[in-house]
Amino acid sequence: MNGQIIGTSQKKLLKNVVMMDGTGALPKACDVLVEGDRIAKIESLLEIASYPNCEVLDCQGLTLTPGFIDVHTHDDAQVLINPSMLAKVSQGVTTVITGNCGLSLVPLITNHPHSPLDLLHTTEFKYGRLSEYAKAIESAKPSVNVGVLIGHTTLRAVCMADFEKAASQDEVAAMTQHLELALQEGALGLSSGLFYQPAAAANEEEMKALSRVVGQHGGVYVTHMRSEMDSIIEAMHEAADTAQAGRVPWILSHHKCAGPKNWGRTIETLALLDRISQQQEVGLDAYPYNAGSTLLRVDLVDGVIPILITRSESHPEMAGRYLKDIAKQWHLSEQAACLKLMPGGACYFQMHEDDVRRVLQHPLTMIGSDGLPHDERPHPRLWGAFAKVLAHYCRDEKLFSLPQAIHKMTGLSAKRFGIKDRGVIQVGAYADLVLLDPHKIQDKATYEHPHQMCEGIHKVLLNGEWVFENGKVTGLGSGKFLKRNGA
Repeated sequence: MNGQIIGTSQKKLLKNVVMMDGTGALPKACDVLVEGDRIAKIESLLEIASYPNCEVLDCQGLTLTPGFIDVHTHDDAQVLINPSMLAKVSQGVTTVITGNCGLSLVPLITNHPHSPLDLLHTTEFKYGRLSEYAKAIESAKPSVNVGVLIGHTTLRAVCMADFEKAASQDEVAAMTQHLELALQEGALGLSSGLFYQPAAAANEEEMKALSRVVGQHGGVYVTHMRSEMDSIIEAMHEAADTAQAGRVPWILSHHKCAGPKNWGRTIETLALLDRISQQQEVGLDAYPYNAGSTLLRVDLVDGVIPILITRSESHPEMAGRYLKDIAKQWHLSEQAACLKLMPGGACYFQMHEDDVRRVLQHPLTMIGSDGLPHDERPHPRLWGAFAKVLAHYCRDEKLFSLPQAIHKMTGLSAKRFGIKDRGVIQVGAYADLVLLDPHKIQDKATYEHPHQMCEGIHKVLLNGEWVFENGKVTGLGSGKFLKRNGA
């Protein structure tokens, strides 16, 4: 890949690319002209002589795709305290959606966030309004764009003293006021994490009241459901009903059927999703691994699945070891060892590969990493999710075509979340672009060595500026706060 710079303008001419436009359409050989932060021309042959004062790059048949959109992240604080965002931009991610699983920095101000809010960080809860957080993003100049969901658990933490009960009418009213303000200031929608204790007591009336506010502003409802195990069907109906009450799109977070008793049930859950999608707008995201990652929880320790400790405040030296081995060393049951290690986090190998494949292949599925950037030894999905989809499931396993895989990471995601002029390569769209080699793309992060950059991503353009090249972040962060539908 050869480049020459003629002059110093903001024009870039990418010659000889194989373009995957993000729509799922077949690839096209062409040249692409970028002017400022937008795509200006897409043609089969653009003459260099016609564009003086232009950076020209001969891409020699590399694949050009839209920048990937990581729809499920917990990067709320990470984009501020580590704006280089190497784990994401090195995979081709140019936009992250924060505030998932009911957990957002906004609108909570505290020095002591309750668990699981501390998954985001412990010192960055200092933004009472989304507009303040948006200003912090613009000041930090991250190497990715940031779209924000407002977390239901965060709203509860702001408005309620007792998490063990459903919210009162006054508390619901207070939550809706905070949510409405955030939506007015550009939030993409509401997320919930009814799986987690601080939100588990929320009832139907509480959730539907918030959903109606989201519907009034054209947002989405994204949920880590109450159950991904035995009661998954009931949880799906609850989530769909909540979204339907507000007439908002429902997005099912990191869909899985967890625990050996539930392996194979994705046949049932995906069929239900298909039926529901005939009545209301539905989406889902998934990551390409058979292990999840969350807090240490005794109720997830069944003595059957392997559990890898990612962090432990009481015994930090145990990070990177399996719970079974720790329990044996301590002469304890796995449940007792889990209690001794808490608070902390772990990877739970609770899915079956057949289910992972089935969910990834579903046409409604988007790709989200769900990585936890503040874990000492994070799940490898933080550094490898997008590369693994392209390398293993697309190229090697042929689970779907390359245009389909790119669509799951770009155009589908932008459409579902209301992100305007991104996720596609078309004239007038923002110049968030990735140059990659689909034959050499490869995830390298493992459970043993999770902080490993993938291979095969050559260059990443964000809002018309190079932010990643030659295996390094350029330092020129050009990320923006993204409002719903560009409002």
